[in-house]
Amino acid sequence: MAEVFRARAFGASGFEKIVVVKTLREELVGVAELERMFLEEARLQARLSHRNLVQAHDCGIFEGRAWVRLDLVDGVELAALPLPLSADLVRFIGAELALGLHALHEARDESGRPLGIVHRDVSPTNVLLSRLGEVKLADFGIARATQLREQTRSGVRKGTYAYMSPEQVSGKTLSTASDQFALASLLAELVTGKRTFDAPTPLETMDAIRSGATPALETVDALLRAALIRALQNDPSLRFASSREFRTAMINSGPVADELALAALVAPQPQNAQVSDRAQTRIDTRADEKPDFPSP
Repeated sequence: MAEVFRARAFGASGFEKIVVVKTLREELVGVAELERMFLEEARLQARLSHRNLVQAHDCGIFEGRAWVRLDLVDGVELAALPLPLSADLVRFIGAELALGLHALHEARDESGRPLGIVHRDVSPTNVLLSRLGEVKLADFGIARATQLREQTRSGVRKGTYAYMSPEQVSGKTLSTASDQFALASLLAELVTGKRTFDAPTPLETMDAIRSGATPALETVDALLRAALIRALQNDPSLRFASSREFRTAMINSGPVADELALAALVAPQPQNAQVSDRAQTRIDTRADEKPDFPSP
């Protein structure tokens, strides 16, 4: 849906800053619904300020193309790391992402009304790791805010199939517990090195998620396994009450790594795996990972 560029912002007195500029793809210019979604994401992201969320700073139209200016995360996508990861690193990454999700879920407008945001696509290509060991959640393009004037169409599945919650693959109404399920599915993959839910086709993958079968996590530390299994419950009401509570369970499940340990893992990664490649990654990803967009 978009192209992502490394750019240089200029200001008074020689001010310069390396940033990211995300633009709607040229062939999509003029598709009203996609232009609306793109700018809606920019407005939504501008409301959010948290160390675990990629920040948006400006947006506009240039020569007919919508654009948004974002923080540059100098590092790699989570998808670039070799798996499995150690349990202490998984706890750290999980705790940071849960904290970011809690901020997202608790976001309010200027009047103090909850925005009711559900990210809907917590997946390896939407998690960025900096060379300083920071963990940031990106791409709110298919997030749903209940207070926004125009709502996502009922029953349209959007997101990355392998990390969807049972209610998401069924096209049901989503709550913040859906993001919790996606995060747990992602963390289970990081610690085992295998997809939590995987099948030859997207439909079979979604059927596996809907079935409510308990993932095979026998090799995972007992307390970490218990936290993941609770967040992976088929019934949303049986998961943690909030992402903040999930974070607490992750921290209490055993030793937790820190930014320095993650930085040591991220720093050696090749330069060409950085944020500037994310748009192409979104296009070239496996068939069962492609997001569904409603027809314009």
